[in-house]
Amino acid sequence: MKPAKSEMKGKKMRASRSTTYPQAWQAALGAGLLAALLPALASACSSGMCLLNSDWESQGLFAKPGLRLDFRYDYLDQNQLRQGTGNAGSFTFPGEREIEHDTTTHHYTLGLDYSPNRVWGINVQLPYLDRAHDTVAAQDSELSASHTRTLGDARILGRYQGFSPEMDSGAVFGVKLPSGPYRANFNSGPQAGNALDRSLQPGTGSTDLIVGVYHFGNLNHDWGWFGQALYQQAVNTQEDYRPGKSLNLNLGTRYYLSQSVSPQLQLNGQLRDRDRGANGDPDNTGGKLIYLSPGITVNVDRNWKVYSFLQVPLYQQVNGLQLAARWNFSVGMNWGF
Repeated sequence: MKPAKSEMKGKKMRASRSTTYPQAWQAALGAGLLAALLPALASACSSGMCLLNSDWESQGLFAKPGLRLDFRYDYLDQNQLRQGTGNAGSFTFPGEREIEHDTTTHHYTLGLDYSPNRVWGINVQLPYLDRAHDTVAAQDSELSASHTRTLGDARILGRYQGFSPEMDSGAVFGVKLPSGPYRANFNSGPQAGNALDRSLQPGTGSTDLIVGVYHFGNLNHDWGWFGQALYQQAVNTQEDYRPGKSLNLNLGTRYYLSQSVSPQLQLNGQLRDRDRGANGDPDNTGGKLIYLSPGITVNVDRNWKVYSFLQVPLYQQVNGLQLAARWNFSVGMNWGF
């Protein structure tokens, strides 16, 4: 959303941004914040969970009820084997434990957000994954590989932000559905035909409850900020596998550089518990992650925005041996109707 046009040039434009623009921006931010929470749970294995809140910028589309579509692409190359807070050492083969080599994920997400009014809204996230994985299984000396291309687990959430007249705080609530498959196999190598680890499957097979809260505001007429927390826990599972519960925490700020361009910076964190069950791998799942995510959004026109982010790790503490990415990249487009 662009600031209201001024009848005067120069200083008058800045005055417009400090009066009408923040109110419209606050309404827009609240109306779309649910869509920002959902991409933070984009499926990726091990320590590479995608925590980025890229859709925060696209919330500027909605200062009124209506429909919004968002399409986002995430690239995640987990090619760094880590143990605890550092890199894992060297290994000899065959060995007593699995040693993962690389996991590359191309993650596409279609988001649909509808607000019948400024107080209530609903959001649906439909993911598609293209994931290649290489590993050396215990007692093997050669790589086994898999490549899955399929839909992932869909998410449906509602939101309420009528706690105050300013509508600068809200709550989200909903479910992650077991819509993605969870019986993919290795395609080649010594493990060909055997099942992938459940943490690497496109879907978890579980129904998860998701709840969250958020708050946003303005530091001044040039800077805005937001904070959010989102908790997810499986409540119904399949075939003796329970994904670890997680808490995502995000803090971000953005600068209104112009009517068309808004740089921003985010701090993204996650606390994730170990997976459980006979088909889980509690020794090598879960951990604590903190990422720094600079990004930028460009308003192409009144109803269309594009955004891009680079995400780099500040702190990674993983349980056991896990693959992690040195950096992640996201790009997306958003339309309002």
